[in-house]
Amino acid sequence: MSQSMHSKDPLTRGTIVFALALIACLLWGSAFSMIKLGYRFLSIGGTADQILFAGLRFTLAGILTVVIGKGIFKGSFLPKRSALPCMAWLALFQTILQYTLFYVSLAHLSGVRGSIINGTGTFWAILVACLIFKQEQLTARKLAGCAIGFLGILLVNLSGLHAGASFSVLGDGFMILSTIASSVSAALLRQFGSREAPYLLSGWQFFFGGLILTAAGWIVGGRFGAVTMQGIGILIYLALVSAVAYGLWALLLAHNPVSKVQIYFFVTPVAGVFLSAWLLGEKNQALGWPALLALICVSLGIYIVNRPSRIKQV
Repeated sequence: MSQSMHSKDPLTRGTIVFALALIACLLWGSAFSMIKLGYRFLSIGGTADQILFAGLRFTLAGILTVVIGKGIFKGSFLPKRSALPCMAWLALFQTILQYTLFYVSLAHLSGVRGSIINGTGTFWAILVACLIFKQEQLTARKLAGCAIGFLGILLVNLSGLHAGASFSVLGDGFMILSTIASSVSAALLRQFGSREAPYLLSGWQFFFGGLILTAAGWIVGGRFGAVTMQGIGILIYLALVSAVAYGLWALLLAHNPVSKVQIYFFVTPVAGVFLSAWLLGEKNQALGWPALLALICVSLGIYIVNRPSRIKQV
């Protein structure tokens, strides 16, 4: 009876899972090029400007995430008071640390390079969950997937995607640290998820983390050099990326095994690379053999670590 009911759930159908996961990953992948276009249309230069831009995005994204999450899960707008410490930790790692590093990094990296390096976040998440939080076992398959994925970073930095693209601390280094902060936040969300609805935890930590980034950026002199319709449109779009992509992902995870959904995450770096090539004019980097080989390594590694284990039926 339960199996029959489960099979009637449209959100467990392979085609619907694929379509919704694809939309979420395309949205996440588009963020790399859209952030860099936002820098251009809003005349954003220094670090303080970048932090202000990130803060405004996530303040708005927090509101949208809670509204969309309530609509999907029919829950509350407000979290329990006991969840406030959890949200504080999430705001620190998921918004303040991750996106300060991410936004500064993208000012020193091409969209293609940033997409590939950020794609290794899945492997950092596996290592953090297994070695630090002890939430799962580190198997040979996961190690192999991580090794293949990290080979992509080596290819990016040893071969170079264009002349003078050697490793830089503010570029490559900050992007790697950003993915590690994201991995810690994912483990914390998994740990805190039993205490509060994930959309409330993420939405409110986006909001409060965004407010802190906005205030910090403004206090240290962050300003937009220009305010254009294109720039404001990009800011709103990026807020929607966080809210809609997270909402779709959370909805799929609520109806399907993690491995069935997470396996599609390899689309994110692929989308990031090719959208950067199209929107930012980085075709020479995206279509060069070092970038394509690095992208294949990262995507293959993501597939391997998330591929469901074959279990014999008895």
